[in-house]
Amino acid sequence: MTDVALQNLTLRYPGSGIATVENLSLTIPTGSLTALLGPSGCGKTTTMKIIAGLLRPDAGDVCFDGQSILHTPPERRGAVMVFQNHLLFPQMTVAENVGFGLKMRGLPKAEIAQRVAEMLALVQLPDMGPRRPADLSGGQQQRVALARALIVQPRVLLLDEPLSNLDAHLRSEMRDLIRSLQQRLRITTLFVTHDQEEAVAMADHIALMLNGRLRMHGVPEAFYQHPADPPVARFFGGVNFVTGIVTDNRFASALPTLTLPANAPKGPGTLTIRPESIRLGPGENTLQAQVICRQFRGTQSRLHLAVADVTLFADLPPDQTATITPGSDLTIHLPPAALWVMPEHAQPHAAPSVQHHATPPR
Repeated sequence: MTDVALQNLTLRYPGSGIATVENLSLTIPTGSLTALLGPSGCGKTTTMKIIAGLLRPDAGDVCFDGQSILHTPPERRGAVMVFQNHLLFPQMTVAENVGFGLKMRGLPKAEIAQRVAEMLALVQLPDMGPRRPADLSGGQQQRVALARALIVQPRVLLLDEPLSNLDAHLRSEMRDLIRSLQQRLRITTLFVTHDQEEAVAMADHIALMLNGRLRMHGVPEAFYQHPADPPVARFFGGVNFVTGIVTDNRFASALPTLTLPANAPKGPGTLTIRPESIRLGPGENTLQAQVICRQFRGTQSRLHLAVADVTLFADLPPDQTATITPGSDLTIHLPPAALWVMPEHAQPHAAPSVQHHATPPR
């Protein structure tokens, strides 16, 4: 197993006025699965290509187990990258594709055949060896590409948007397969995605990039419970933001004064609460609200609520909102444990430590 450390990476493409990756530092623990998350164009794939040796950074370093690999050729780094469009050799059979890396290493044919059979069984394609890539579905081609990467026993596995070309059902299957294989083989894995739901379901840790910079790094729960700043919270579906001042675990703002969890950071900041954390009825931090509108969203209904001069959004089970109409007056409460204040001028940071159970996808 291998730990990966990125140290102050910066890369600016020729002719570009801004850096695609800027001063990025990140540690990927050995044997873990880390999601490099962010919108298109934020520098995720560029970062992965730097690790693979396909791009050279303008500044910074890449270390495997504490040793710089910046001057090590790509083929000697022990990092294997699987691209979203598979890049299988169309003239070869599935078995030949999977065994290609072993053939290049000069292994005996019998050993290659045995290991290919074992790997195809591992990715749940035991009878596909004689077929050509063109005869396979997109999900099957992705499994072949994954098998071809894993069979050479890489130190680090790099997956670039591995599920983006699959429909919803196949994405779920592949998500489970990648996670279970990674847990079984304990290969240090980094995968690029723009889908926060996918990152949360698969990863031990998430590194969120925005505009070429690392905004936050931590376990998935922290991005919902303790976002570093409003942009991070918004990326993970945050919609409730209220500016104010914290004094002695009390939050003064346009809302009535709220009680916060102990040790809330003092001074000006932005309070957030997940829409699913707002509760109907009285309780600690009780507020009187008027319903602006109700939106049915399948498993939840979203209420737009006017509280003083603030609009709050609450997600509730549809059976709790069936009789609620626009103009209705409601009593709601905001549980203190669900409140989080992001200090003004907060800097990107590693998330607070939250125990993460490395289990198959949740």
